[in-house]
Amino acid sequence: QVQLVESGGGLVQAGDSLRLSCTASGRTFSNYAMGWFRQAPGKEREFVAAIRWSDGSTNYADSLKGRFTISRDLAKNTVYLQMNSLKLEDTAVYYCAADKLGRYGSRTYQYDYWGQGTQVTVSS
Repeated sequence: QVQLVESGGGLVQAGDSLRLSCTASGRTFSNYAMGWFRQAPGKEREFVAAIRWSDGSTNYADSLKGRFTISRDLAKNTVYLQMNSLKLEDTAVYYCAADKLGRYGSRTYQYDYWGQGTQVTVSS
């Protein structure tokens, strides 16, 4: 079992930057992948980015590439999501997730563990 806890959300203005963190505890493995998803009210959960733990290979939603960056700290068992140039449409609950097979894919069904989510609200 893996427990995931997100932090770093909050209220920011459009154009600002924010860094989210997700720390994993419990039994973790080097071949896991970690992903970020987000969900706005009334919408489906949407893929943001993912990273393979073993070598740091990344996968991004096309619309977010270049503006969002995913990274990891192996020693801290923590994955980060650096969000720059935030827009109103980035407002959502952001979730981190772990894939025990290390696929770092873009589909929710590929992930086995989920955090509780952290709210990001972008104002004008």
